[in-house]
Parts: sequence; C-alpha cells; structure tokens
Amino acid sequence: MFRLPDAWTWDFWLADTGQEYHLFFLRASRALRAPDERHFRASVGHAVSVDLYNWSLLPDALVPGDRPAFDDIATWTGSVVQGIDGLWYMYYTGIAAEENGLVQRIGLATSEDLIRWNRHPDFEVLSADSAWYEKLGDSSWGNEAWRDPWVFKDPCGDCWHMLVTARSRVGQDDDRGVIGHLLSDDLVHWEATEPLSDPDSGFGVMEVMQVEEVEDQPVLLFSCLHPELSTSRRERETRGGIWVAKGSNLLGGFDIANAHLLSDDRLYSGRLVRNRLGKWMMLAFRNKDANGEFVGEVSDPIPVAWSDDGMLTLLDSAPVLELVADDRTSELVDSPDYMTTRVAQG
Repeated sequence: MFRLPDAWTWDFWLADTGQEYHLFFLRASRALRAPDERHFRASVGHAVSVDLYNWSLLPDALVPGDRPAFDDIATWTGSVVQGIDGLWYMYYTGIAAEENGLVQRIGLATSEDLIRWNRHPDFEVLSADSAWYEKLGDSSWGNEAWRDPWVFKDPCGDCWHMLVTARSRVGQDDDRGVIGHLLSDDLVHWEATEPLSDPDSGFGVMEVMQVEEVEDQPVLLFSCLHPELSTSRRERETRGGIWVAKGSNLLGGFDIANAHLLSDDRLYSGRLVRNRLGKWMMLAFRNKDANGEFVGEVSDPIPVAWSDDGMLTLLDSAPVLELVADDRTSELVDSPDYMTTRVAQG
C-alpha cells in the first residue's frame, strides 16, 4: 500500500525500466480537508519500487505551470513511454485559470532519467478537435473532456497511438463518452483522428483508459463513476468503478456496451501491469472506505485472471477492499536519497 501522511494520492500511471517500476501519481495536501478540492491543487508525485509493494518516495515530477499556461491550475493524469531516442516522454493533462479549469488539454514533458522532467519546447499543446469531438458548450456537459492520455507504439508499425478521454459531437448528452484517438510518427507532433468507439455505449465519459493484451485477449480498461453513466445504464447498475471491455485488437472492436465491472468504486483508476514473474496484476487507488469517505492511497497489486464465463476478474481482492481508513499508522524511513513510505496494517 502506498500512502502519504500529508497528501492524498489518486490517479496514477507507471513506467517499467525492467529493473524498477516508477509510479507517477496525482497528489494534493490533506490540509485542504475537503477531498473534492484536490482536483484544483494537483501536482504529479513520483515513487519507485522493485516489487510493486514497497515504494520509495522521490521528488515530485511536475507542478502546475506559471500563469498564463495551459496547466497553471493543476496537472492531471497521463502516461509515460520511452522513445527510440532513449528519452522518456510523459504526456499529461492540464487545466488553466483562463477557462476556470473547464477545458482540458494535453502537454508533454521529457526526461533522460525519469527523475528530472522538462516541458518540451517544441510540443504544441493538444486540444479536442471539433471535427469529431465535443467542445465546451456543445452540450449540457460541464467541461471539455480531453484528458488522461494513454500512449503506446503500434503493434505492427512504426507510429504511436494516443488514446484520450473524450466525448463525441453527437449522441445523447449523457452518453457521448468515446475513445479519443491521435497518431504520431515522432512522439512530438500529433494528429487527431476519429474516435475508436461510438457514443451511446452507456458512458458519459470513460476515464483513465488503458489497452493491453491479457493472455492474448485485447482489453480496454477504464473508469467511470455512477453519476457519469448514461441514464439507461444507471437504471441497470447500482455502482460505477473500474470497467473492462473486450476488443478484437488494441485499436478497436471494443464491446463497450457490454463492459463489465472489474471493481466497484471502492477502487478507481485501475492500471494493469505485469510483475517480474510475468503475471498480470492490477493496482488502483482506494477511493472510498467502508463509510463512503474518500481515502486517497494506492493499493497493493491484485492478481487478475479470466473466469470460466470469460470475464476478467480480480483475485484475492478482499483484503484491499475491506481495509478502512481508521487505526492506520505510517512508518517513514529516511535515507540521504529518498524516503520509503509503508503502511502498517492491523
């Protein structure tokens, strides 16, 4: 369990060097007291682990930019990939004071060592393309969704793909969530294309997307809370959380209309990752405790497997879901280079 005594942690993404896992996560001070205010105080923290269980805290990776900037309020969720040039590329979401934080855009920072990050001087900040995607004011939705970039190399070619949380220009207002899609040859210049999914699949928005092949089956992992489900899906589902949809490949054919819950909203923003034995695991942030209060910490890895009826499921998740925020202490171990944060359970 990764928990900071002075800050909430929530959405996160991982970079795997083969020797270490680097965890980049959203953080905001617990002194805010009201958890919902964290979204407008978020910066990007950083920790490292060799086993996905014990994490060493490192200096923050990114903080909001100086005004005026596209990210001068907060830096939100992203992803990290390594280019053929050896550089690490972090794509992340920013919100700005100019639109009162209602318009989301995507920026880029690069690093040689995953520690020191610099905003890329030649990168043109990415905004929703009105040819396919909803802009602020196009519907009753309260913001312009263009966030949570997930970047990966084409499995059969040389280009790169970026998936983003987006909304279609068409469809019912509460059912326009789609997989936004962009292409790049060099990880710096990107071109928006049409969505990889259709609206009217039951989701007003699909957050923190990830695509992977789990035992040769392409899957789309995403998160959506109950209030952001479409009206028809809310009538069928009692809770939101982390969802899974099967696909024909990593770039499409996802059966989003029949997506199933991998976990309810006690966990959120799930990420699939292979451990050093090659086994698929999921990490997520702990969203709600037994009393429905916000927790704000990252879970230990939970094994995943396919059930006999073809559903991706969590194994041995009960210890994580049953933890509550009370009676917990943090053991802080200092060294000249970093601080290791562990959570004492029981």
